[in-house]
Amino acid sequence: MSGAPRLRVGLVGLGSMGRNHLRVISNHPQTKLAAVADLDPAALEAATAQSGAAGFADPLAMIREADVEAVVIAAPTTAHVPLALAAIERGLPVLVEKPLAATHAEALEIVDAGQANGVPVQVGHVERYNPAVLKLGELLRAGWLTSIYAIVSRRAGPFPARIRDVGVTVDLATHDADMLSWVAGERPVRAYAELAQRKHATHEDLLFGLLHFPSGATGMLDVNWLTPAKRRQLVVIGEEGMFELDYLTQKLTFTKSDLAHQQLIAGYAPTFTGDVLEVEVATHEPLKAQLDAFVQAARTGERPYVDGEDGAWAVRIANALLEAASTVRPVDLAGEASPA
Repeated sequence: MSGAPRLRVGLVGLGSMGRNHLRVISNHPQTKLAAVADLDPAALEAATAQSGAAGFADPLAMIREADVEAVVIAAPTTAHVPLALAAIERGLPVLVEKPLAATHAEALEIVDAGQANGVPVQVGHVERYNPAVLKLGELLRAGWLTSIYAIVSRRAGPFPARIRDVGVTVDLATHDADMLSWVAGERPVRAYAELAQRKHATHEDLLFGLLHFPSGATGMLDVNWLTPAKRRQLVVIGEEGMFELDYLTQKLTFTKSDLAHQQLIAGYAPTFTGDVLEVEVATHEPLKAQLDAFVQAARTGERPYVDGEDGAWAVRIANALLEAASTVRPVDLAGEASPA
């Protein structure tokens, strides 16, 4: 495909994530940013001046009228459904930023429309393209952990003024719902959560969630908009040891279990420290890798690496966590779960 004309992409949304897409699409050797849309005149003017793309104040007009071959949607979550459906109706492959939608039912609308029209739907779970995550997957498949006991994720940072339409569970925890399912290689059969609302005017800004998987593995999510410093971390504990991953630094370590060699802290507190290996990771920008995958799916029509079904399941898990917190009881997903 190196000699193929560049894919003409339309971008909807010029918020913080939209501006990242603007940069990556504009600089990608296989894409041309042909059109942009946003309700903010100043943001739209800056984007068109920077990229030379056609500008649209009405996102639906851009999708229906612009000379584009694919669409990236980085608009607020509650706008995803009408925008994605409009692109699918026109036969345009679509990359929808996560979360795919605010509710599972809405997410399924997008998935069903894509399947009915034979249009690829990719979801922006960008962590799946993180090189440390890809390396972790390679080592798990190679058998470094013969069984997984627990998966713990922490996604925390300051409150983002940009998010008004959904809470931290749908906006951020969908990342971790997707990642924990991907690491486990299966989808959870039970969910439970506790929430808090401290700073957000209308939604929760703290989530502690628990997921139970068919294999017996347990997942824990610590997600909030209350932490003064950004943290993005994943821990996978299993039979032979523990992986620790930092999404931001793209660092991955493996600590081997070693119960035979007890050490003492300050002469009296027993501890067991296994050998720690820092795994070599060839770093790259995950957003660019995600766009690579989108170009491939748009050109070939093949199923995207992270498709609409993956995105809908992440929303389903997020909705289950919200339901569990509101009813103060676990939500059973056993009848719905299928392989991740």
